[in-house]
Amino acid sequence: MMIDQATVDRIIDTAQIEDVVSDFVSLKRRGANYTGLCPFHNEKTPSFSVSATKNICKCFSCGKGGNAVHFIMEHEQISFVEALKYLARKYHIEIEERELTDEEKAAQTARESMFILNSFAQEQFSRNLFDSGEGQTIGLSYFHERGFRNDIIKKFQLGYSYEQRDHFCQTALKNGYKKDIVIKTGLGMEGQNGFMQDRYRGRVMFPVHSLSGKIIAFGGRILKKNDKMAKYVNSPESEIYHKSNELYGIFFAKKSIIKQDRCFLVEGYTDVLAMHQAGIENVVASSGTSLTPGQIRMIFRFTQNVTIIYDGDAAGIKASLRGIDLILKEGLNVKIVLLPDGDDPDSFSRKQSAADFLSYIEKHQTDLIRFKTNLLLEESSNDPIKRASMITDIVRSIAIIPDHIVRSVYVKETSDLLGVSEEVLLAEINNYKHQNIEQELSQKSNAQPRAAVPEESKTINSQTESIAPAQTSTEQVRLTIFDRYEHTVIYYLVKFGECVIFEYVDEETNENVSLRVVDYIKNDLENDEIKLNNPTYSKMFEMAVDGANKDNFISSAVFINTPDVSISKIALDMIAEKYTLSKIHTKYQTIEGEKERLSELVPRALFELKDAILRYDIKLINDNIKKLSVSQDINGVFGLMNELKEKNELRTLLAKELGERIILPR
Repeated sequence: MMIDQATVDRIIDTAQIEDVVSDFVSLKRRGANYTGLCPFHNEKTPSFSVSATKNICKCFSCGKGGNAVHFIMEHEQISFVEALKYLARKYHIEIEERELTDEEKAAQTARESMFILNSFAQEQFSRNLFDSGEGQTIGLSYFHERGFRNDIIKKFQLGYSYEQRDHFCQTALKNGYKKDIVIKTGLGMEGQNGFMQDRYRGRVMFPVHSLSGKIIAFGGRILKKNDKMAKYVNSPESEIYHKSNELYGIFFAKKSIIKQDRCFLVEGYTDVLAMHQAGIENVVASSGTSLTPGQIRMIFRFTQNVTIIYDGDAAGIKASLRGIDLILKEGLNVKIVLLPDGDDPDSFSRKQSAADFLSYIEKHQTDLIRFKTNLLLEESSNDPIKRASMITDIVRSIAIIPDHIVRSVYVKETSDLLGVSEEVLLAEINNYKHQNIEQELSQKSNAQPRAAVPEESKTINSQTESIAPAQTSTEQVRLTIFDRYEHTVIYYLVKFGECVIFEYVDEETNENVSLRVVDYIKNDLENDEIKLNNPTYSKMFEMAVDGANKDNFISSAVFINTPDVSISKIALDMIAEKYTLSKIHTKYQTIEGEKERLSELVPRALFELKDAILRYDIKLINDNIKKLSVSQDINGVFGLMNELKEKNELRTLLAKELGERIILPR
C-alpha cells in the first residue's frame, strides 16, 4: 500500500525535528538551535545541529541530515514510506493508503520484510505465552517464579516458542512469509532435504529492540535441563542486527538515561527487567558479551556517565576489564559497583526499593582506576613481577583517557594507591603513548597507496577563457562550465523562492503585483529560452515551478520534504547555516542579509549564468571559424563572424549589468 499525499503532508507538518531527533540523540540548546553528537559517525565534539525553526537537522562534519523523515530513513535504514509510517505512529496519525503498483511492490526490500517478520514472530511468541496451555505452564510460570509481573512481561514483549520442531516456521510460511526471509532473520534454519526447523523451540523469548523500537533480534532461554544445548541462543548477525552495535533495553531506557544523565550497565536480560520492575529505567545490558566501541558510542549519545553493576564473580569482572578500558578511551566517566556476594542486579533489585537500590549504588560506587588498582593489588600481593605487570596495566588504562586533566587526576590517585611517584607513572604513560604513535605510523607506511586522483577538468571563469581538455565530450564541458552558475540560481530558488523580489503596478489592470523569486527566475529563463544543463538542477527548477502554483508555497519545504534523498540533501546544504550571528552583532547595528538584497543578488546570478552561456558559445564559434578557415569556406566564416559579433555585443550589455570590464578580441 502507498500513503496518499494529503497524509504525507500532514505527517511532515506535524513531525517536530527536535522531538524526533531527541529520541536518538541527547540534544542541548545553543541559541535558537540544538546540538548533539552525530548518530551517523563517531565523534566526540558535537557537530550535529537541529534547527527547530527550519525543522531540519544537519551534521556539519559528515553532511548527513534533512527533515524528520530523512533523519528516520538514514538512522533506521528504511524507505521513505516506512519512515512516514514510523512518524505517523509516533504522532498518532491515521494513515490512508492506496494499493501499490507492481513496480512499487517489487521495490520492497528484504530488510523491511525482516522487520515485518520479526514483529509477526513477537506477536506469535507473546500469544503462545499467554494464550496456550504449554506457554502458561512452562513459559509464564518461569517468569512468575523469577518474580516478574505481567506488566513488565508485556512491556518488554516477552514470549514463548513451542517445543514442536517446526511450529513457528510452518506458521510463518502459511501466513505468506518467504522461506529465505525466515532464514535470514535466524528464526528458522534449513536442515537436510530442505526441511525447516525453529531455532528457538522450547524457549522463553526476549525480543531485542532497536533505538526506535523495531524488533531486530531475539534471545531465547531454554528451560529444560539439557547439557547438550546452550542455555541462551541469540539471533545470528543479519542485515538488521549487528550484535556489537546493540544494547538490550536501550529503547526503553533512552529517555530515562537523558533525564538522569547516567546509564546503568548490567550483564543480562533479566537484570534489565528486574531493575525496570524496581522503578529504575536508565539501565541497559551488553547481553553477556564484552563491551564494544559501537555499544559504548550508543551510550555516549545520551550521557557521558556510566555506572557498571557487577555481582561478586571475580572471574567475570576480570574478563570485562578490556571493555571498561574501551569506555575510558571513548571519554566516558565510569563508575563501578560491586553487589553483595551471591547477588546479581536481578536478585538484589527484588530485595530493595528503587530508593534503597540507588542509595546503595551511591555509597558503594568507585571510579574505574581505583577499582582496577584495588582488584589487581589483591592478585599481585607481594610478588614484585606481578606488581610491575599490574602497574603497566594501570598505566595503559590511564594513557588512553583523552582528557589530560582527568589523566592527571588519575595519575595522582594511582601514585598514592601504589606508592609510585607521579614522575615514574607519567614517564611510563608518555612512553606507552609514543609506542602507540610509532605503531600507527608504521601501519600507515605499510598500507597500500591510494589510487591517484585524476586532475579535475578546467572550467571557464569570469576572468579567463580556459576550457575543459579537448578529449572531454561537449556535454561534459557544458556541465562543467555551467554547474556553479546554475547552482547559484537554484540556491536562491530553494532558499527564497516564495519571497517577493519586486512589486509594481500592472499598466493594463492598474493592480499592484508582487513578483516572487520563483516567478522572476521562471520568467527570465523562459524569455531567453534558457534550459538548465544539470539534470538535477533542471528537475529542482520544475519542482519549484509546480510547487509555486499551490497554496501556502514554501520553496525550501518542496525540496526538503521530497522522497528524492539526493535532491533533499542538495537543498539541505543550501539551507543549513553552520553559524548564526550572535545578539551582540545586531544590538548596535542592522546587518543586511541576503533576503534584503534579493532584488540585487538574484538578477546578478541570472546575468552570470547568461554570461557563462555566451562565453561558451563564443568559444565554440571561434573554434568553428578556425576549422572553416582551414577549409577556405569563406561564406561559412562570414556567417559565423556575424554571429560572433552579436554574441560579443550581448556580452558587452551584460558586462554593464555585472559591472565588469570585457576585453573583446580584435
